[in-house]
Amino acid sequence: MVFSSLTFLYIFLPLVIFLNFILQKKFRNALLLVASILFYSWGGVSYTSLLIISIVFNFVIGKLISNNLGNPKSRLYLTLGVIINLGFLGVFKYGNFIVQNINVLFENTGISFSISNPGILLPIGISFYTFQALSYLIDVYRRRTPVQNKFVDLALYISLFPQLIAGPIVRYNDIAEQLSVRENNRANFVSGIERFVIGLAKKVLIANQFALLADTAFSMAPENLSTFIAWAGVVAYSFQIYFDFSGYSDMAIGLGRMFGFKFLENFNFPYIAKSIREFWRRWHISLSNWFRDYLYIPLGGNRKGNYRTYFNLLIVFFVTGIWHGASWNFVAWGMLHGL
Repeated sequence: MVFSSLTFLYIFLPLVIFLNFILQKKFRNALLLVASILFYSWGGVSYTSLLIISIVFNFVIGKLISNNLGNPKSRLYLTLGVIINLGFLGVFKYGNFIVQNINVLFENTGISFSISNPGILLPIGISFYTFQALSYLIDVYRRRTPVQNKFVDLALYISLFPQLIAGPIVRYNDIAEQLSVRENNRANFVSGIERFVIGLAKKVLIANQFALLADTAFSMAPENLSTFIAWAGVVAYSFQIYFDFSGYSDMAIGLGRMFGFKFLENFNFPYIAKSIREFWRRWHISLSNWFRDYLYIPLGGNRKGNYRTYFNLLIVFFVTGIWHGASWNFVAWGMLHGL
């Protein structure tokens, strides 16, 4: 289910909003959790099983980290949590890609053996909810936030449907208080509707229309492309990806406000940036900030000289590239931005 589908707009969303306002506050988190699981299961029950496993695992690991703060066991549990979370992401997002490249390597070195394609399906939103779970575990370990003792509240944080599919990446520390105390008032609701409608218009009226032109240009054989069509396709694609992603972020922020949540902004006019550095401060802000706080700074940031800084930046943008997709195109794209 996507935000722009008629099922979501005319059945799912109105029903969840209605129930959210008539139920007592103590039942609203449970309602949103059920709604989020139902929303996610629309794409496949097997995907939902993985999401639920992730929720249960991170709830248990978070408790183990918190109960052992101050002794080496907490670091051990954090390491286990990071490995398992990234392991899930690695298998389900990169499993096919890794097998394909191993087979190419075997073929190029004259080895007749090959691994059969596992045919692993990519669970929708796994990159987003995995990073959110990691931020929770790391923040608990760093004592930046108390452990969540209510399973329903942590499950809602990881699976909250407005930001489950396309972000923004909501860090636990930014939303912890809102899980227990938030205002479902008229001002938030009206503001949320306005923001959602703007995002929906970006997606349906702009992104989808530019997609038609971009897809037409990219489907043509290179020898049939005129200069005008080639440039039109590139420009159209630039607007398509921005308004698609920005539109989804606007809809997520608007939906969050309808239910009393305040998500941080994710885009700030990135195409007016005057440098690559400024661009990444404006494009997918939640992802840039996540990598800054949980990868770049732990690697040493810019505190260990220029060469170490450059190395850290290349690592961050290499990971940024493969986070966006399992393909050598994304590796090249990430390294280009790093350079």
